[in-house]
Amino acid sequence: MKVLFIGDITGKPGRRLVVNRVAALRRTHGVDVVIANGENAAGGLGITPDAAIELLDAGVDLLTGGNHSWHHRDAYDLLDSEPRILRPANYPPGVPGRGAAVVRSTAGVPVGVLNLQGRVFMPELDDPFRQAREQAESLRASVATVIVDFHAEATSEKVAMGWYLDGFVTAVVGTHTHVQTADERILPQGTAYITDVGMTGPRDGIIGMAREAILERFLTQLPARFQVAPGPVQLNAVIIAADVDGRAKSIERLLIVEEM
Repeated sequence: MKVLFIGDITGKPGRRLVVNRVAALRRTHGVDVVIANGENAAGGLGITPDAAIELLDAGVDLLTGGNHSWHHRDAYDLLDSEPRILRPANYPPGVPGRGAAVVRSTAGVPVGVLNLQGRVFMPELDDPFRQAREQAESLRASVATVIVDFHAEATSEKVAMGWYLDGFVTAVVGTHTHVQTADERILPQGTAYITDVGMTGPRDGIIGMAREAILERFLTQLPARFQVAPGPVQLNAVIIAADVDGRAKSIERLLIVEEM
């Protein structure tokens, strides 16, 4: 089993690069399932039905989310109606959408996906650690391979989640910071881990957004409207290979840069 997990898709440039490349990545690497974080897919902040459909139609099997999933009001109905789009499972009861799902590989093999959000330097939510163990055990009752997207700010919290779930899930991949880390590894009990997969979007902005407005905000501390940056676009991803029991065998980082 090979899973391609694509880092935070940012705006139209990120979507276009995924559309252009995902089919070839499937073929070249023998990928069975494609998962991508899509919480910033629409205009660099949030997700909309049109952005989601474009990515799902291009070959992404499931989209995960995060704290920006709610930016567009029409995302509320989208999260309720589309089972291939997740939001973090540790939002309170009654929030639209779902935090876990099972998708099928190209060969029909089920793969569980769990989406969680951290609490350090992030909005206060329910405990992601208790949710992680409960949800992972529930998924493992019916599937061997379970991929966790832990959408969090603090490296320490992400590392802690990796160790907490080692042996319970196939992989814990971090999202949210938009900067790919170089700490990919297989933990002792067979769980693949990376602190952050990175970003799929404009390379020469500031985490995907145009530099000028962000620099102005740092210099003046005044509100500024951010826009997706122009220029070259990068795709950050990882490929996770797992055995039939759901234990990770390898995790490989990908970086693709394309002039748009």
